[in-house]
Amino acid sequence: MKMDARPPVLGTDALHVSVGARDVCRGLDFTLQPADTLVILGRNGAGKSTLLHTLAGLRAPAGGSVLLSGQPYAAWPRGHEACLRGLLAQSQPDFFSATVLETALVGRHPYLGRWDWEGPEDEAIAMVALEQMGLAGFAERQVPTLSGGERQRLAIAALLVQQPRLYLLDEPLAHLDLHHQIQVLDHFAMLAAGGAGVTMVLHDINLAARYASHVLLLDGEGGHAFGRAAEILTAPRLSAAFGHPLRAVQDGDTTLFVPA
Repeated sequence: MKMDARPPVLGTDALHVSVGARDVCRGLDFTLQPADTLVILGRNGAGKSTLLHTLAGLRAPAGGSVLLSGQPYAAWPRGHEACLRGLLAQSQPDFFSATVLETALVGRHPYLGRWDWEGPEDEAIAMVALEQMGLAGFAERQVPTLSGGERQRLAIAALLVQQPRLYLLDEPLAHLDLHHQIQVLDHFAMLAAGGAGVTMVLHDINLAARYASHVLLLDGEGGHAFGRAAEILTAPRLSAAFGHPLRAVQDGDTTLFVPA
């Protein structure tokens, strides 16, 4: 059998992340392989978004290092990291009016030269992504006319247009109804099955249990637990991390967590 020689899509070495005098995590070591899905969990204010931005190379760690496809961010040619990792931020501000298609095409910028314009191939990629997010008939709509959920799906579509090796998603289910939540998570599960790495911040423990291969649980005081989802998602661990007692309920082969 031929071995996969690709490096991990993401890794950390003794990573220390802090906000002011408060630690988000200390001594964090993990690797995310192609096809892995990592979910970051923790109570409000635990630093999940801060950690995700550090993993995206947008914020310097207090110590340790982040490796993107086996190398520190500084080792990659300027701009090339955008071809390897894509970030979905929590908020999607509209600084100027644009159509849905024009906004989706922003994802192609890492692949264009300074004076290049998007071509038919780029537009085709964007149209596929819009269709995947249920926005096929929205291409000419102005972004300010969209609902909150439609804007969120457009932001995800723009990320899909970028076609990175690693997807970093900060609360990707914000503003989405149940149907679109599952549609989005199913789509990223499909991308992971195809060899992408996915890291996302979620608030729903049971969706994390359904989709995560690995979980990183932050306790809000600088401590953390990382491992395979089944090892980390236990009622005692979750109760301590979220500051409220939870109990595990079996539904066939599925374990659900509900407030005690």
